[in-house]
Amino acid sequence: MTADQKKGRRTRLDDIAARCGVSISTVSRALAGEKGVRPEIRKLVLETASAVSYALPASVAGKKVMLVASGAAMIDYVRNQFTLYVLEGLNARASALGIEVAMRPVADKADEARVIAEMRDDASFGGMLILTVDEEDMLAAAANLGKPVVLVNSDDPYMRLSSVTPCNRSAAFIAAERLIKAGHERILFMLRPGRRTIERRLEGWRDALLHHGLKADADLVLEVDDWLPELGAEAIARLVREKGLFFTAVLTAGDSLADGAVRGLQAAGYAVPRDISVMGIDDLPQSAFLNPPLSTVHIPMRELGATALDLLRDMMLGLATPRRRVELSCHLVERGSVAASSRPTAADQI
Repeated sequence: MTADQKKGRRTRLDDIAARCGVSISTVSRALAGEKGVRPEIRKLVLETASAVSYALPASVAGKKVMLVASGAAMIDYVRNQFTLYVLEGLNARASALGIEVAMRPVADKADEARVIAEMRDDASFGGMLILTVDEEDMLAAAANLGKPVVLVNSDDPYMRLSSVTPCNRSAAFIAAERLIKAGHERILFMLRPGRRTIERRLEGWRDALLHHGLKADADLVLEVDDWLPELGAEAIARLVREKGLFFTAVLTAGDSLADGAVRGLQAAGYAVPRDISVMGIDDLPQSAFLNPPLSTVHIPMRELGATALDLLRDMMLGLATPRRRVELSCHLVERGSVAASSRPTAADQI
């Protein structure tokens, strides 16, 4: 299909939606034969499509999609369950669409080459989802497959591939600003570095501090070797032991590290949030049951998987061009781990 033909198809979708008084998404779902569209709306859309001589796309029901999950995604699946909820949303959407999802874990370059070859050579696969992969070699190979590919919880710096992520930078900005408005000026940011999604969260923390005229000093960034809460607890306890409590709040790049931060601070004799506030990002279900319950930013994990499959489906039907980067909004969840700052930091007392 030429670029002009694709543009024409999109234009006709707009026209059908306008004539029917519904959204383009509803038109797309009605034409694809998906569930969730009222019979009278589906009938109206199909009749209107016929009236404007719109070529109906083939249904994706019965098509296969390959889900490639990185080693990082599988580790995450065990340790803090972010991937678990993404997969729940994806699988529920696949069931509704009648799409078979075949999972292929990859741990090294040989695995990556193997799944790329399978995807290229097996005509039964209509598209590929790649979960939590940043490696350039894999992204470049996927971009040259000639089949639709969507990155999930990752993005392509060159925009060769479409992607769906939470708005990580915005999520961290929202969290940091909540702490700043509570009077906190020295906010420690804890993270496990290495992924672009987490770098976006670091940028959001920095954005908020600078926006409010505060310093985003390097000593306020604490890197941890892994997402395990016990490693977070050890890291913050060691920092406080060596440098004192020179911050009044902690923002972490994930709830599992926030859990660890609370444990480490409590073990050092500090009360959360009376002495120091702690906030996470993710809103994992277990965070509501911590002591104290964790204030956090909700990441729409299930919606992440569902939206990625929707985008891939549209690409398989020729309805989603050019490449696009979709970011899902996030929101604050107030619980019990944040309080107004009421004391000077150790740095202020020097």
